[in-house]
Amino acid sequence: MNVRPITGLPEGGKARRVYLLLKGEMSNGGFAPGSSLPGEQKLAELYDVSRVTIRRALEALEADGHIERRAGSGTVVRAQGASAGLVAADLTTLMPQLVEMGRTTTARLLSFSYGIAPQFVAEAMTLPASARVQTAIRVRLIDGNPFSHLTTYVPEAIAAHYTEADLATTPLFRLFERSGVQVSSAHQSVSATLAAPDVAEALDVAVGTALLSLRRVVRDTKGRGVEYLAALYRPDLFRLEMTLDRVGREGNRHWAPVINQPAQKPTANGKAK
Repeated sequence: MNVRPITGLPEGGKARRVYLLLKGEMSNGGFAPGSSLPGEQKLAELYDVSRVTIRRALEALEADGHIERRAGSGTVVRAQGASAGLVAADLTTLMPQLVEMGRTTTARLLSFSYGIAPQFVAEAMTLPASARVQTAIRVRLIDGNPFSHLTTYVPEAIAAHYTEADLATTPLFRLFERSGVQVSSAHQSVSATLAAPDVAEALDVAVGTALLSLRRVVRDTKGRGVEYLAALYRPDLFRLEMTLDRVGREGNRHWAPVINQPAQKPTANGKAK
């Protein structure tokens, strides 16, 4: 894998905001690869900042390989090879899709250790304050590009059934099945956060890059917590989707998720099938 040097965000809060906004527009297709960005003066008016601020943001984007500034041709958006490896997942069928993702992507184990569960993990999983857990940090890749940073906490009694080598090569849910754990339910939430230095390095992004944040607590058939997952996803390589139907009687119609649709398989072209 060709790893792009991580230059970090430009100096100044306004320049950082413009950097992230422009990068987001490039990621979601607002500025397509090969297209030209508006001139500095136009961008300054668009984002209500000075041309100096725009110049700082463009310099950082160029250093990170997102744009190319050509004499006489303006600023051109560069194609990002990693974008071909976009993973899409539907929120209503996310659990089976994440299991399938474990088969169709690769993982790199960064750390593996045992210790007392952090307080927030013990509380979320309803564990005793002194409970020990196995903590693992992994990066999952598609087409050789890192798209997710996964930190898992598993009770020691369950984790004792698999080794560090097992976790490096086998999806965690498969290891649960092999250990006799019967997963029954999960509660998860999705929000956003910014990449800390260690996460930024692992995901090959700039420090402060916006990331999708997913927290999930998995329970077995007896209601016991068997896994706490803290997952961070690159939004340029991973997206969450949901299909909605318009339901209800006239005067009380509303949008509702389509729950019983067939589980979709995450694919490398950004579509699910």
